[in-house]
Amino acid sequence: MPQAPAVVPWRDPVLLGIVGVALLATAGFYAGAGHVDAQVQLFWLAQVPLDAALGYFAYRMFRVTAAQRRRFWGVLSFAGALFTVADTIQSSISAVDPHARTLNGGPVQSALFTVGLGAVVIAMLIHPQNTRTHKERLALWLDSATVLVAGAVLTWCFVIDTDAPVNAAMISVIVAASIVMVSAFAAVKLILSGGRPMSKLAAWPMAIAGGIQGGGIMVTPEELTPHTNPGLLVLRLLPSVLIATGPRLQELQTRQNPDVNTPRRRKPYSLLPYGMVALTFAILIVVLPAGAGHQLWGAVTGVAMITVLVAARQLIAFHDNALLINRLDTTLGELRRHESRLREAASVDGLTQLANRTHFGDQVAETLRTTADPASVALLLIDLDDFKTINDTLGHPAGDALLVSVADRLRAAVREQDLVARLGGDEFAVLLRDAGPDTGAQTAQRILTLLGRPVRVQDNDLIVRASIGLAGADATDDLDSLLRDADIAMYAAKDRGKSNWVAYTQQMGVRIRDGAELASQLREAIDEGQLRLVYQPVVRLDTGEIAGCEALVRWWHPVRGQVHPTDFIPVAESSGLIVPLGRFVLREAVRQAARWRERGLRMNVNVAGRQLREPGFVDEVAAVLATSGYPPELLTIEVTETAVLSDDEAIAALHALRGIGVKLALDDFGTAASSLGLLLTCPMTTLKLDRSFVEGITTVTRQAAVATAVAQMANALDLNAVAEGIETPEQARLLRRLGYEFGQGFLFSRPLSPAGFETLLHTTVPGHLIFS
Repeated sequence: MPQAPAVVPWRDPVLLGIVGVALLATAGFYAGAGHVDAQVQLFWLAQVPLDAALGYFAYRMFRVTAAQRRRFWGVLSFAGALFTVADTIQSSISAVDPHARTLNGGPVQSALFTVGLGAVVIAMLIHPQNTRTHKERLALWLDSATVLVAGAVLTWCFVIDTDAPVNAAMISVIVAASIVMVSAFAAVKLILSGGRPMSKLAAWPMAIAGGIQGGGIMVTPEELTPHTNPGLLVLRLLPSVLIATGPRLQELQTRQNPDVNTPRRRKPYSLLPYGMVALTFAILIVVLPAGAGHQLWGAVTGVAMITVLVAARQLIAFHDNALLINRLDTTLGELRRHESRLREAASVDGLTQLANRTHFGDQVAETLRTTADPASVALLLIDLDDFKTINDTLGHPAGDALLVSVADRLRAAVREQDLVARLGGDEFAVLLRDAGPDTGAQTAQRILTLLGRPVRVQDNDLIVRASIGLAGADATDDLDSLLRDADIAMYAAKDRGKSNWVAYTQQMGVRIRDGAELASQLREAIDEGQLRLVYQPVVRLDTGEIAGCEALVRWWHPVRGQVHPTDFIPVAESSGLIVPLGRFVLREAVRQAARWRERGLRMNVNVAGRQLREPGFVDEVAAVLATSGYPPELLTIEVTETAVLSDDEAIAALHALRGIGVKLALDDFGTAASSLGLLLTCPMTTLKLDRSFVEGITTVTRQAAVATAVAQMANALDLNAVAEGIETPEQARLLRRLGYEFGQGFLFSRPLSPAGFETLLHTTVPGHLIFS
């Protein structure tokens, strides 16, 4: 959009010219006091540049304003041009005709002035409104018409002399009054509708100036006396100055803020029409004592018209109120239905349509609060065994279908007053109300029976197994404690072999608390250096030579004394402390192995599955080797079968370890059903036969058969075979004959301190322990 040149207000030549003309004209009015003809000629002469400035400034706004408001400014610029022509003609006529020297103008000037102002009024009337509906627009016109009628009654009763003869002066006054009323009507319409083509800063001076101008026309005498007051002339000239500067003020604001006069929303009500009603009735009261006459009839007519307008307006208001009430009733009904749906959605699991965790917790808390017999409340916590395997092998859609089937079977397994919920993932819960002594056990067994039946999912018959923990509320009235007890019992069921249920006992809680205390002390032990490593030799069964050792961690507590690994290793795994514990063992073992490097001894270090999944574990191993200078091919990382079972991250870490030269041993081999599969997926270099197969190898044929099979498998796969737990010479000799290259156990040595192990290195295992 083209932009008019930016000019600072006090440097704008046109604006300075307006002020100069006004000051010069004012000075002339007072200097020519008593010379009426000169004063009138000066008045009309001064109007010409003021009108031209109005048209010029309006044209500038026409160029810079938004499209929806350009029409108004274009019409105002056209009106300024008409006013300039009209006042130029009046100035010329008054200069040659003494009878035309009046402040109210002649017929030609009045006609052009009326056309120009009428165009502006029409532009105001058709200016875009903020009303949206037909009824809103009708109500707006009724309100505006009320103001118009009130203004007409005021003018009829107090401005126009209805008893005077009709002459040019009367016509001039009537025309001026009509213009004022129509202008007021247009202004009121814009005010009530909230739509306006200019900002308040520009509109108010122009509106006030219009009022002064109209009032001045009405009160100015047609026949001027030789002693006309110069102040009256200034009063007539000042509005022209204000009107001419209005567009300039608007332009300045528009440049600073283009949205300064963005139409605002119409207010829901306005007091202005009601004020006009009161004004009309007040006029009627004033003119009533004068008796019948034109003023009284005018007032009565106005009151009648306003009564009709107000009645129509109220009918619209009543109809709107009725519609609003109906709409409000409809909205409230929808809100209630929506609230009900939200409440249901907030309390129901989206997949299984069981109660969700939040709703279940609320119901348990409410039941515990209101029950008279806490022993009649029990909770079952159900966790599906190996559900992750189903998700990983068949996909999440199959897992979701299985969860839905489980939910249906849980509903069938409980009583009507019980509540079944899905707490998240593959974990479910049942709230048993009014439960008897055997209700919890019977319900748990019924659930296991129903879940044990095959489930058809994607053409597969799946057997669902679950571990269930049962907790009663007789020992607690706290929701969190009840859930904690059931959780403890559920994990106890998993420890017993899964697909089982266990009821919570106080002893379980004691073990959990002891475990938490032990975990806290273990954390301090790692930080304060209470841990030590001992080393058990790994011996060549064919020569008795020490080939390496396995690093084992020991804990000497300042109060407890020596804490057995079977006590603190499970606590470390469950609490996550296995990561810092394993880091300590790895660094200390490799540091010690580097001291024995010249002997070419292998160092075996046990690593938990949690460590393998830890980001950066392989880099940590590589850094420890690089720092110590210990060869990677002499380090063996031992992992159990369960540590890498169906764990892609752990298996990837094992491949990365082999990539840097580290050897890998599968510890406790033969104790899990997946051992053979792991040999195909994991890059192992050593198999360690579990001590449970060595213990009775000389007397139990089956154990000897398993040991033989493992040795033959290791030989076929080109893996080293190591037997653990050797305690007798007979076991050592038999294992050597079966094909085992290495062995370790109490027969050769118990785990030793670094100093004790160094002493052992200078000896050889007696031959009679191995050779027959």
